[in-house]
Amino acid sequence: MQPITFEPLLKSTIWGGDKIIPFKHLSRRQAQVGESWEISGVPGHETVVKNGPFRGMTLNEVVSQEKGRLVGEDNYRRFGNEFPLLIKFIDAHADLSIQVHPNDEVAVRHGAPHGKTEMWFIMPSEQDAVVYSGLKDTLTPEQYRQMVAEDTITEAIAKYPAKEGDVFFLPAGRIHAIGAGCFLAEIQQTSDVTYRIYDYGRRDSEGKLRELHTEKAAESIDYHVETDYRTHYVTKRNRGVSLVHCQHFTTALYDLDEPMTLDYSELDSFVVLIALSGKGTLSTDDYEQPFAMGDTVLLPATTKQVHINGTVKFLETYV
Repeated sequence: MQPITFEPLLKSTIWGGDKIIPFKHLSRRQAQVGESWEISGVPGHETVVKNGPFRGMTLNEVVSQEKGRLVGEDNYRRFGNEFPLLIKFIDAHADLSIQVHPNDEVAVRHGAPHGKTEMWFIMPSEQDAVVYSGLKDTLTPEQYRQMVAEDTITEAIAKYPAKEGDVFFLPAGRIHAIGAGCFLAEIQQTSDVTYRIYDYGRRDSEGKLRELHTEKAAESIDYHVETDYRTHYVTKRNRGVSLVHCQHFTTALYDLDEPMTLDYSELDSFVVLIALSGKGTLSTDDYEQPFAMGDTVLLPATTKQVHINGTVKFLETYV
């Protein structure tokens, strides 16, 4: 099975910007694109294959047909026909809502199949852009509810400048938000469950206040306080650098300026490669394709080795 690429699913939002279309070298016109869903098996929002023998099929159709050959035998036993990761680029022209994602237990209790853990990799953003991640002050659920009612909840959340290369791991339960001017890559569990805590009093296109989920969020928040919510790492040229390792995904960063072979012969999983900058080529023994800024490629679990040539920075993630 050759590497698979997908037609991006572009989402226009009330807070969307104008970075994603040029970043991905797309010719289409679409206003306020806040998200590009690069690889998605979320029902009703599946990405469609654009190359090779599966062209025109949705990701879910390919998983159902190829099973462990695509996702890995253990992953298929664990997740069945659901592809376990959702990959996005996000461009925030305005602040996103303050939100939290539930863990699996809370999500199931409220009718969702499972919760959501995710991570952000910050790409070139506006100079004054910030992100919010985690509580900076110890709160009780009652204090949280009061701060939401008084429109002061943002004062309790740790705020960081959005600097290129910064990484934030967001386990289920960690309160967070993307600020205006941020541009980032997001890797997450396949889930669209979000509990909105605070939305700056904004109204939707019909003039209605967007729904808040104050009580579900109160039940979901991890009230533990940490001193620093950033993931710290040291960049190493032409070597993989581990960023996140959890039960839901493992992610590393590569910054290459010389050819490199990635060996997956001992890995029982698909691999997703997300090109952040630069350009080059990606090849297997019998297939080659361009691999450049804005590209996201799914390597089936049958892939043993991949050769990367060029000057390119990318994320590698798998389950």
